Amino acid sequence: MHPVLREARGTLVPDPAGPHGPLPPLLLALTLVTGLVDAFSYLVLGHVFVANMTGNVVFLGFSLAGASGFSVTASVVSLAAFAVGALLGGRLAHTMPGHRGRLLLAVTAAQTALVAAAWAMAAASELPARGGTRAALIVLLGLAMGGQNAVVRRLAVPDLTTTVLTMTITGMASDGRLAGGSDAKVGSRLLSAAAMFLGALAGAALIGHAGRELPLPVAAAVLAAVAAALFTQRRSTRRWAG
Repeated sequence: MHPVLREARGTLVPDPAGPHGPLPPLLLALTLVTGLVDAFSYLVLGHVFVANMTGNVVFLGFSLAGASGFSVTASVVSLAAFAVGALLGGRLAHTMPGHRGRLLLAVTAAQTALVAAAWAMAAASELPARGGTRAALIVLLGLAMGGQNAVVRRLAVPDLTTTVLTMTITGMASDGRLAGGSDAKVGSRLLSAAAMFLGALAGAALIGHAGRELPLPVAAAVLAAVAAALFTQRRSTRRWAG
């Protein structure tokens, strides 16, 4: 088997006794969620991201320069909500340092509740959202994604950050054979990029052809499935959990 395919298989079906146990495929699922919620926020809430903060910083610059279609308020609200979510996720990580599975379970359960609340609000509102409803949706989703980022950072599974692909793509190019490298970790990096792409594709397709709020229940379902998988691992004593 080609090394890239072997590594991809190892990411999708990891060794339970490996250093990260079941975490890699679960983090890929969270990367899929990122694509779904950012598709919703950008296409339905109007040129704002709730997971990709680099984009929001750029959008804020566009807004301040007077570019049309962007909102200073939306960008600032998203940045602030994400930061608060990351702060809370960081607090959670410091209060639950002993078990990676239980830590990710806690934040994923919270995310499921936040995304489900956003879905309920979106379903009861006229979309695209405006005013206070728009701000509330941004806050709910920003909190969820900020918490996810903080905990995933704490887990430190290489190349599976769930939201940031710039360094992932840089790594694929700079560590590849054409650059004189060994193609190390290309399989997992490709899977990470593919997961976010598929989430964004599915989110945009749902918005365009089914219902504008539908990326949110799909994201909540994926989060609930991740939480259920982690619940079965909450008492694991394998080395990945420590």
